[in-house]
Amino acid sequence: MAVVTVATLGVAGAASLFMAWSIGAGSSGSTPFAPAVGANAISVMRAGLIVGVLGLMGAILQGANVTEAVGTELIGGVTLTAGAAIVALLTAAALVAIGVFAGYPIATAFTVTGAVVGVGLAMGGDPAWPKYSEILTLWVLTPFVGGGVAYVVARGLIGEKIPQRPLTAALAGVVGAIVANVGFALLGPAGEQASLSEAVAPGLGVGEIGTPLVTVAFASIVALAVYADLGRDREGAQRRFLLAMGGLVAFSAGGSQVGLAIGPLVPIFSDVGVPLWALLVGGGAGLLVGSWTGAPRMIKAISQDYASMGPRRSISALIPSFAIAQTAVAFGIPVSFNEIIVSAIVGAGYAAGDAGVSRAKMGYTVFAWIASLVGSLGLGFGVYTAVQFVL
Repeated sequence: MAVVTVATLGVAGAASLFMAWSIGAGSSGSTPFAPAVGANAISVMRAGLIVGVLGLMGAILQGANVTEAVGTELIGGVTLTAGAAIVALLTAAALVAIGVFAGYPIATAFTVTGAVVGVGLAMGGDPAWPKYSEILTLWVLTPFVGGGVAYVVARGLIGEKIPQRPLTAALAGVVGAIVANVGFALLGPAGEQASLSEAVAPGLGVGEIGTPLVTVAFASIVALAVYADLGRDREGAQRRFLLAMGGLVAFSAGGSQVGLAIGPLVPIFSDVGVPLWALLVGGGAGLLVGSWTGAPRMIKAISQDYASMGPRRSISALIPSFAIAQTAVAFGIPVSFNEIIVSAIVGAGYAAGDAGVSRAKMGYTVFAWIASLVGSLGLGFGVYTAVQFVL
């Protein structure tokens, strides 16, 4: 029995690593720096290398919330077994891998969520309607909020009504405020996360206003630094701001997407004493390898096929992408980075009057998103039912 158990855990771990590779190659590895590549701010290969490292860091420091949600909150009444986890992960990974090699960004969160719910229902579990409501709300709002904000910001940056230098600095300040309130595992007590503002505020001795004060101070420092940089070298400063945003989105991708790869393993590996941080490290390593070996193909597809992007529109796309990603991480909601980035790119592209936005490519992508959710749910349910019938 012990040998069978070890073998089963090994197969489940291998399925999880395959899923992590697929995500690194297709979602977390390709989308964060795609706008920067499209703006010629960084090469495809260098983007793949950098995003892999940042994704690994994000997985370790921020991955717990989404991981636990995917592993324990998507189905009620039952606990995922090793066999169920294997079926869910292999089903989702196969669909994502097909998207990678076909050049279409399959929504990873859709496939994993659908597969986990499918096998959970096949096990006799109950639908977790409150969690589904949270997830669907974010999924539906993402294209409109992300694309809408990207459109508005891009219109401001490429227009002449508002001076670009103070506007860009103000946008950098907003990003700084978000960073100051992002949760990190290293700053919180054991098993919890805390933000930079929460960690620093108690030392100021000013009570409840400490956290807002730290947030405003950090945002002001970032805004002033970008404002000064723009005064010295406008084009260089825009490129550096763009690359910084790509890095933040890549970090956020690791914190969000690692849960899709290792979440189904949480119930079975926790029973044998494997700590969550070990799963996060392993999943993050899988994302890194996927980013280094498979992401360049999808980076090219997203950076060139959906819209023609310059530095200012790329910045416009990454700001709402970062905000939405961190919202999802904070609430433990699995979210598709392909949906986030593609929607924002299209919104920023339309700000220049439909500059290079491919309607046909967008239509195929939306169809792929819907099909991946429905297909993974049906396949997860059907494959697990068939396996149980045979065994």
